[in-house]
Amino acid sequence: MSDSKKQKWVFPARFRRNAYSWRGSKPAAKRIKEAVREIRKAARSDPALGAEGAVRFMEKLSPALEHIDTSSGTLGTAVDNAIEVIAPMIAGADVPDALRDKWLERLWQAVEEDEIPYLEQLSDYWGDLCVTAERANRWAEEFLPATRLVLSPNRQRRYIYFKGTSACLSALLTAGRYQDILDLLGIEPDNIWSYTQYGVKALLASDRPAEALQYAEKCRGLNQPDGIISQTCEEILLSRGKFDEAYRLYAIEANQRNTYLATFRAIMRKYPDMEPAEILQDLVASTPGSEGKWFAAARSAGLLDEALHLARSSPCEPKTLIRAVGELTAEKPEIAVEIGLAALHWLAEGYGYEITGVDVMDAVRKTLKAGAKAGNIQEIEIRIKRMVKVAPDVDQFFENYAEMELLRYMSKRLDSRN
Repeated sequence: MSDSKKQKWVFPARFRRNAYSWRGSKPAAKRIKEAVREIRKAARSDPALGAEGAVRFMEKLSPALEHIDTSSGTLGTAVDNAIEVIAPMIAGADVPDALRDKWLERLWQAVEEDEIPYLEQLSDYWGDLCVTAERANRWAEEFLPATRLVLSPNRQRRYIYFKGTSACLSALLTAGRYQDILDLLGIEPDNIWSYTQYGVKALLASDRPAEALQYAEKCRGLNQPDGIISQTCEEILLSRGKFDEAYRLYAIEANQRNTYLATFRAIMRKYPDMEPAEILQDLVASTPGSEGKWFAAARSAGLLDEALHLARSSPCEPKTLIRAVGELTAEKPEIAVEIGLAALHWLAEGYGYEITGVDVMDAVRKTLKAGAKAGNIQEIEIRIKRMVKVAPDVDQFFENYAEMELLRYMSKRLDSRN
């Protein structure tokens, strides 16, 4: 291993104790990402050196951040993402036993001194950080007395907390002590998924998938991460080749993403043998009243008739529709026209995020262009005029800009004739 003392790390100077003030969430999150990049770069050429940097980063993290307002969640997410990247880096480094033991001691001291806590997620990796079953067993034995007290069915939980509970369960898993995990957790999960997940993993490692599935399901309840539980259950069924059951019971909840399109694509990747139209139909049915939100998903799958139906069914982001009009005009002008009219309808109703006059004029212009391509420009002009003038509740902002662009386009068309 390279001599870590010769490595000139940049991040330590940026993570001095109390380095950030109450409003330092965003700059601190940026610095965390930069530190992770620096550590990953070092690890590519020298894994042990990168791991040493990662340990040092964990030691400095909490003292530097302890005075920051964390209410936005930005900082907590940045720390969790960092741990997710660098914990496997520490676990994967090939180093002498004495050095790894020293790393673990330093990391655990950092966890114990972390009062916020920022490093809570590190405990979930403790078994991996131990690397060997023998080392994991030693750490498990150290954590067991307090863990038994925390998980005892006779305790008053609200007065008992031990930072090493998850670390203990993780170490027991690496040590292969599956029954000990189940004995600690009890036959009935305690509705704390962060602990119950280890019972599920222990049952799976013991080749008891049906029991693991039931054990996970029993943990559902108030304040539990149902989406994550569904992901776990789905993975169990998929690993056993039970694709139909996995889809029917868990696919939609287990694959929720930040956008409707991303959710659709996530399910498509997991279930490639299913028809896109069937998946789309199930997703649309799962969100009554928000059918239009699936427009982009339908269009990405080439289901244009379905996409148009969804665009008309319920409010849909006009900018998404306007963009689709421009992209479809050349090959599908008839469909593009109808999508453009749907965009204008929702604009007239006042829907859309940060809509400007330029957006309204763009919608009118692209819809008219599609109408010209389809050969029915006069009909489209009439339909747009009716939309602007006839609707009693039409948005005045929309009316002004739509009429302006409509008149400009018609004037330009007449000039071209002359």
